Amino acid sequence: MCSGRVDLEFILRAFLTGQDGVFIGGCRLGECNYVTHGNYHTQNMVLLCKRIMEHIGLNPERLRIEFMSGADGNILAEVSDDFARQIKAIGPLGQSEGLDKEALTAKLQDMIKLVPYIKIHKQEKLSRRIDAQQDADGFYTTEEIDQLLGQVISYYIDPERCRACMICSRKCPVEAIVGGKNLVHVIDQDKCIKCGTCFESCPPRFGAVTQIVGKPVPPSIPEGKRAIPKKRKAKS
Repeated sequence: MCSGRVDLEFILRAFLTGQDGVFIGGCRLGECNYVTHGNYHTQNMVLLCKRIMEHIGLNPERLRIEFMSGADGNILAEVSDDFARQIKAIGPLGQSEGLDKEALTAKLQDMIKLVPYIKIHKQEKLSRRIDAQQDADGFYTTEEIDQLLGQVISYYIDPERCRACMICSRKCPVEAIVGGKNLVHVIDQDKCIKCGTCFESCPPRFGAVTQIVGKPVPPSIPEGKRAIPKKRKAKS
């Protein structure tokens, strides 16, 4: 019922399935039927997605958003026809950009995995309201997105420091931390949304969770070697 429900991942998945273009129609700005004014969020998300498309080499003109009322059927028809012509002129997805299908698929899959990370780090901007076109044009910069996606923070639990207190595993919002009592915890990097909750919740006296920027995450220790040796009590 609201364009605000169109998630960044929906758009990227549409391109992943081979769609040549994505069109989003929303209510006119300032005329939302709900208190959320989700169309402002959608506008910001589209601006962000266009920069992400540029980052991976896709033509941002493959994505378009227009605002209109439910009575603007003639406008919808005109805009839809115009967008169809525009996409036809651009050509099939990836071909006009000179992108190999497998390479493009890999790039889109990587971006989809980073959607939670992107939304967390751009949460404040996504919630703003932009009315002027000149403000919208420069809302996200190429340098800003290149830095965001080029310096992705990953998290790793140092097996030498982990004391299996289970605080991080209990607080992880996506259950990406594997562990248990007296077992070194490890982060499932495929599930991790890079929110940093584990880093913030790890007790300072342990300092087991570390941030890794621009480097591969060390491999997890084998499951059979995760047991933490129990400290023996000194004999009196």
